Amino acid sequence: MVLLRFAPSPTGPLHLGGLRMALYNHLFARKHGGRWLLRIEDTDMSRHVPGSVEGIRKALEWAGLNYDFGPGKEGTHAPYFQSERLDLYKSYATKLVESGNAYRCFCTPDELAETKGRLARKGSSASYDRKCLHLTEEEVGRKIRAGEKHVVRFNGSEVPQRHQPTDLIFGSLKDAHASLATDPIILKTDLFPTYHLASVVDDHEMGITHVLRGEEWLPSLPLHLDIYASLNIAPPTFAHMPILLNPDGSKMSKRHGDVRVEDFIKRGWEPDAVLNWAVLSGWGAVHDTPMDPKAESTASFVPDSTRVMNLDEMIEKFDISAITHRNTILEASKLEYINRHHLMRQLLSPNGLDSCANKVHSQIKEVFPTSQYTTVDIIKQAITILEGRLTNLYDIPKHAPYLFVDPDLTTEEAQSMLDNVPADVYAAIIAVVKNKLETETEPWDELDILRILLKERDTLSLTTKKFMKPLRYAITGMKDGPTLADIMRVLGRERTLARLK
Repeated sequence: MVLLRFAPSPTGPLHLGGLRMALYNHLFARKHGGRWLLRIEDTDMSRHVPGSVEGIRKALEWAGLNYDFGPGKEGTHAPYFQSERLDLYKSYATKLVESGNAYRCFCTPDELAETKGRLARKGSSASYDRKCLHLTEEEVGRKIRAGEKHVVRFNGSEVPQRHQPTDLIFGSLKDAHASLATDPIILKTDLFPTYHLASVVDDHEMGITHVLRGEEWLPSLPLHLDIYASLNIAPPTFAHMPILLNPDGSKMSKRHGDVRVEDFIKRGWEPDAVLNWAVLSGWGAVHDTPMDPKAESTASFVPDSTRVMNLDEMIEKFDISAITHRNTILEASKLEYINRHHLMRQLLSPNGLDSCANKVHSQIKEVFPTSQYTTVDIIKQAITILEGRLTNLYDIPKHAPYLFVDPDLTTEEAQSMLDNVPADVYAAIIAVVKNKLETETEPWDELDILRILLKERDTLSLTTKKFMKPLRYAITGMKDGPTLADIMRVLGRERTLARLK
């Protein structure tokens, strides 16, 4: 069975790059009838941020990316926290030491710094002189009994023969051993593994068949494959995803607060829209030949950069051979476009209007805490008249605050609406509309408000613009918005007349 893993570190909230990686794992697993698990890589306790795991799980749940195994969903692959698997890493490190593919290093940090500087002065690219590789078993035993701290290093000079690496995204890869550190550390002094050992051990022990991870791990792939070969175990198939960039071209990271998934949740973006936006960032390349000889075909689907898809449609269309080789910038304008269309889809679905109104109800109550008009019914009417203008449900208070509270007619925008409007003309417009609406006996919901307004416009012999602008000032205090007739219908007879008075 195809089995993948999403393995974040608990170093803070999940960011968009992490969500995109989880999404690609989800799509690949579901596309191939497989499963995926959540594994928490918490071996660097100095960077652990309390609450991170709960935040990651909540973000995945919000997005609808439901993992099959992991924290809260126990299975045969448990435990899912690397900090609970230390004995396993220690046993594998011991195997490598016993086979000569690793060795214990007792050099202190000061000694290592001096060695690195000495090698650099000689023009060597090596980062370590392998001093401890040549210790005898007796010397090693004596140092251990004396309680000397040590690490375990991988022995890069004793690597079994293996095939050149290939990648589902980048195809055949050149040998990159020259870029690796000399005999990298695989087990630290505190007996916690480095990523290199832990990921190899866990992927093997958990039966991971495909590893989808960020392109930043591509330089480490030769080392990981060397460890697999030294342990005489088969590696999974790898696919390294090009990373997401900020608009300024810098690497997206958790240090930028605007890329945290929790911020998109608080902002009210639709989950499917965020996933849709993320998946299209870097998806759409066409390659002449498959990246992997075992691949079924080249990309048969090339979406445009704003194609609207829900999660099921993404699974159906997903083709890993269509992932671009280039790093990708996320464009905020595309999210706005995609979110608007997902919102329209939702509103057209059965009970979609009720669902949307209930979703945003508490947020609107929070914005207008003293208003008695933040009911679900009024919110539904607001969504209906704002439908073509809404990019995000949470924008309702920005677009139409006057539906929930009286307009502020002292703002600069409101005052500018009366520029070049003579006082007597303004008074006449307000008076004729107020008087007409006061004398109407027909139920408000059945009243043809637009017809009434146009008739009074003709009575005053004014153009539509000159008639409607002062009236819009009195009713809303805002230049733009839905038609006045629609706004007045939502406000109701009493509130509309109160504003005109």
